[in-house]
Amino acid sequence: MEMNETEGSIATESALKPPRDYKVVLLNDDYTTKDFVVYILESVFRKNQPEAVEIMESVHKTGKGVAGIYTYDIAATKAQKTVKLARANGFPLNCTLESC
Repeated sequence: MEMNETEGSIATESALKPPRDYKVVLLNDDYTTKDFVVYILESVFRKNQPEAVEIMESVHKTGKGVAGIYTYDIAATKAQKTVKLARANGFPLNCTLESC
């Protein structure tokens, strides 16, 4: 008996699901400067200057802004790096992960 590609395999391509994506959401506070938020968006999230300013304005006006959408490991790493840089510079900037 010949085995085709799907027989005897643990998972088939149709059974594999892509990894879930997560939004990294920056949260507004009364102390972190707009310039620092733009710096984070440019350096950690690799946004260009106009896009970083647009996201920063969203954070400032609505209380939060999506910095990027990534798989869990990448999102968690970027969130940790953001908080670490903020604390090292004396800012209370926080962010959360939200599943998409």
